Amino acid sequence: MIYTQPELPYAKDALQPAISQMTVDYHYGKHEKAYIANLNKLIEGTEYADMELEDIIRESKGALFNNASQAWNHIFYFFSFSPDGGGEPQGELKKAIDSQFGSFEDFKKAFVQAGASIFGSGWVWLSKDTDGRLFITQESNAGNPLTAGLTPILTFDVWEHAYYLDYQNRRADALEKLWDIIDWDVVSSRY
Repeated sequence: MIYTQPELPYAKDALQPAISQMTVDYHYGKHEKAYIANLNKLIEGTEYADMELEDIIRESKGALFNNASQAWNHIFYFFSFSPDGGGEPQGELKKAIDSQFGSFEDFKKAFVQAGASIFGSGWVWLSKDTDGRLFITQESNAGNPLTAGLTPILTFDVWEHAYYLDYQNRRADALEKLWDIIDWDVVSSRY
């Protein structure tokens, strides 16, 4: 199987001012493209060649895991956004957030704090277990909650290339702006 980079469902400048076109060009256009190219080279002629990407993430280690997970993580991240995004989740996800975190505002604060406090590069995730319980987790580097048996719902990228061109060292500010572009229909459908 050859993995390809999907086209974004919006124009490269559509997420401004939360994410600039320059960041989309570098982050999705170059970094993501490299992860997919490396993934394809690493699986060629191996037992991973015909596996689904999620299974490669669950079963691999080292360079293959890093490239497979980063390829998946970035698609998951960029396809959580919309130029018409923002607001709050509705339905079952909203009920679960309110029940487990007290309110959507309390959840947002906890999520941004978790992302801002990751040392170095990584991801902050909202995931659920098989009973529908929600978890905010911090993952370093290419970490992904799929490896812990959780179902990812939302992620914010805290690698510097995700925000440095637009926010320099102000990671928390960058994370706060992402709430303005979240496509809650997409994110809620994952719950």
